[in-house]
Amino acid sequence: MHVIATAGHVDHGKSTLVRALTGMEPDRWAEERRRGMTIDLGYAWTTLPNGDVAAFVDVPGHQRFISNMLAGIGPVAAVMFVVAADEGWCRQSGEHLAALQALGVRHGVLAVTRADLGDADLAIEEARSYLQDTTLAGMAAVAVSPVAATGLTELRAALAALVEHLPPPPVTPTRLWIDRCFTIRGAGTVVTGTLGSGRIAVGDELVLAPTSRRVQVRGLQSLKADVTSASAVARLAVNLRGVKIDDVHRGQALVTPGDFAAVSTLDVRLVRPAQRIGSQLILHAGSAAVPVRIRRFDDTHARLSLDRPIPVHMGERALLRDPGEQRIAAGLIVLDTMPPPLRRRGAAAHRAAQMTSMAERPDAAAEIARRGLVRRSDLIAAGVPAPHRRTTTAPVVIGDWYVDAGVWHGWMATLAAELKQWAAANPMAPGMPRAAAARKLGLSDPRLVDALVAATDDLVVDGEGVRHRDVAPSLPDAVSQALDELRQRLAAKPFVVPEAGELSRSGLSDRHLATAVKLGLLLRLDDGVFVLPGTPAEAARRVAGLAQPFTLSEARQALGTTRRVAVPLFELLDRRGLTRRVDAHSRIVCDVADST
Repeated sequence: MHVIATAGHVDHGKSTLVRALTGMEPDRWAEERRRGMTIDLGYAWTTLPNGDVAAFVDVPGHQRFISNMLAGIGPVAAVMFVVAADEGWCRQSGEHLAALQALGVRHGVLAVTRADLGDADLAIEEARSYLQDTTLAGMAAVAVSPVAATGLTELRAALAALVEHLPPPPVTPTRLWIDRCFTIRGAGTVVTGTLGSGRIAVGDELVLAPTSRRVQVRGLQSLKADVTSASAVARLAVNLRGVKIDDVHRGQALVTPGDFAAVSTLDVRLVRPAQRIGSQLILHAGSAAVPVRIRRFDDTHARLSLDRPIPVHMGERALLRDPGEQRIAAGLIVLDTMPPPLRRRGAAAHRAAQMTSMAERPDAAAEIARRGLVRRSDLIAAGVPAPHRRTTTAPVVIGDWYVDAGVWHGWMATLAAELKQWAAANPMAPGMPRAAAARKLGLSDPRLVDALVAATDDLVVDGEGVRHRDVAPSLPDAVSQALDELRQRLAAKPFVVPEAGELSRSGLSDRHLATAVKLGLLLRLDDGVFVLPGTPAEAARRVAGLAQPFTLSEARQALGTTRRVAVPLFELLDRRGLTRRVDAHSRIVCDVADST
């Protein structure tokens, strides 16, 4: 199937021509038929001489219904541009052409209707003068009169030639812009739209964007026939399960989960901007029409702030319309759906210079290089293709993260320098906490620090933090001297342990003592109770000479120590299996030979 939009001034015969080509009534509403003009979008289809099916989106030409027209043109790539021979080029002809230009539509057929009522050759010549220097210049032109039944064969042949030269649909994720929604008794919620990319099948789970609501495809129709699946490009009616009609409206889209982000800030390149652009505009993308505020960076680059998010990709085309002046203000190409904040003085000028060099088609290598660090899932949702892995500029891949190679090496150098400074300032705890290391590098995910450490033999990360492999905790000279004196004292009298206050007066703080324990110089039995590491084994050997079993009081007297020391000491001996309780008051020595 090939989907073709109609375009042209009101009452130039678009619907009549579609009816003559298809034998179907594109004006769906009684009000449309009563007034003789298309108000909303209509649809009809026919088989062309080459066997291809052409589905027409009949759009309204009246100025009051221009938003409906843009909803019909937005999702399609070809147009049947209609100009009446008896009236020639008119105001809405120009506005429709501006919209087609802004959206980058390059394929079409010019149909000059009412050839029996006016000079068709003159109308074609006039239209070509407006079309020159546009993407539709040179398209085939056919004079036709449905009433007189002339030119229809030639028009059908021109349409067949048109669809034969249409490019294949883009290989991109599934997205169907919704342009109608209604309910059917016994079926529930039904939406219609143009499937511009991807594939939809019965049973698929999709996301109703920009919401995060999951819906399931209950049924599909294409050209009023039930189908089990459909691929782009196609006009579809989709019966949905999991959503009420009140929660669905035109401008939403059905997309595959994870393939589109709902974005509300866009950096764009303006195409054919008007000389004067207001600050309050309407963004038309697909079937969506969203109020936006525009901040111009320069003549051709701007940032759009949307009143509500929409699912779009980088590289897509859309247009801006000024509702006050009722004209197309500019076309646009989406350059960035994840733009950086502008917080510093001069940030806007820097951003404009950066956007000048950005390609219209997103490139993974350029995006990763510009951002330095980006999630793979975010690139997918932005429509950026996966980077080539076998290039000299291939990014570093860490889980879901892509890291620019230059940024990665810069992090490694910065981390090494920061760790040296940390170790110098914190000799007793030279390992920098992972979270602190991540903050130093500006990383939101500490796991990236682990990856940096794993990529070099010089660094380690353990319970002490991140440090250079050859760096260990150390004590200041004055503290080392105080610690040596304490160790000598304990070596002479291992069970005569100084009080916490005495340790503090000798210059040994809790932090110093904790570092000594990490270095294996002391053993902590309890708060403020420190002994030499070999003291438990010595205690076991001494109490082994007592009559077994023995009480804590007997052991304390044999060791010449206090209850403050004896209680935690023998609890440690119990845990190590050097002693064992036989009842509430007595213990026995288990194996002194292994007490090392």
